[in-house]
Amino acid sequence: MSTITEITSSSAFTSQISSLPPTTAAVIFFHTPWAAPCAQMSLILKTLASSYPPQEPPAVSFLSLDAEALPDISESFDVTAVPFLVIQRDGKVLEKVSGSDAAKVREAVERHAGKGGNTGKMGLPPALEVQRREEDDTSAQQTNGETSNNLSKYAPGANDPATAPEMSSTQEQREELESRLKELVKAAPVMLFMKGTPSHPQCGFSRTIVGILREKGVRYGFFNILADEDVRTGMKTFSDWPTFPQLYAGGEFVGGLDIVKEELESDPEFFAPYVAAPKGQGGMAAPEAQKQPATASA
Repeated sequence: MSTITEITSSSAFTSQISSLPPTTAAVIFFHTPWAAPCAQMSLILKTLASSYPPQEPPAVSFLSLDAEALPDISESFDVTAVPFLVIQRDGKVLEKVSGSDAAKVREAVERHAGKGGNTGKMGLPPALEVQRREEDDTSAQQTNGETSNNLSKYAPGANDPATAPEMSSTQEQREELESRLKELVKAAPVMLFMKGTPSHPQCGFSRTIVGILREKGVRYGFFNILADEDVRTGMKTFSDWPTFPQLYAGGEFVGGLDIVKEELESDPEFFAPYVAAPKGQGGMAAPEAQKQPATASA
């Protein structure tokens, strides 16, 4: 059966791709270790790869690489979100699939590499079926020799004592963090929550969005989420967006890199209200050494 080859360097990627016969379809899987959908997609692809028996020349070759660890490769395929799949043959891109839709991925791979063996109705292991255990409503359970009612049917009454304090320290911390995040997103007219700093981005997506803001002449504040785990975790819930970078404009959430690109495609003047420098000269509204940016400077 076929397996997935993990690519850890640009040279290894070039070598692997160049070694493939021109008839072999290369399925290139871009992922990040922190994105939960990527773990799901990895399992899907491992199952799919196992359905293709070894043959010469191979019909398909599965490659996997960290999109952030190899940003040059990610940018060359215009990867703006993960999980992301690219199918190419003989150096030509045949199809791209974004997201973790198992059926869509399977159809794309089979469209260009043919069908593998039988691995279930959708090319994946069948879903587990869970049957609810029937219980006699009138039955009783024996506990330490005493008869007790089934606790699953218990509902607290109005006179029952409280089982938890009205406000826990965890709740207070959450409210405090939310208050802090509300201030952060308005710290500058345009706020970028990114990995690293504008001069030293720590991922390809952050590097790309910094380039877009600079090219558009936008003055912006930034926050390095790698420097504060509370903000990094909290922003995912606060924005209802699981990945970074995240961009805010006027205190309102715009989206990640892919959404920013879509906004600019539909409206090239999207950033016009926030331009404070000639195009190509946009930049930070606060010193990079500051983890929490100040408002934009003149």
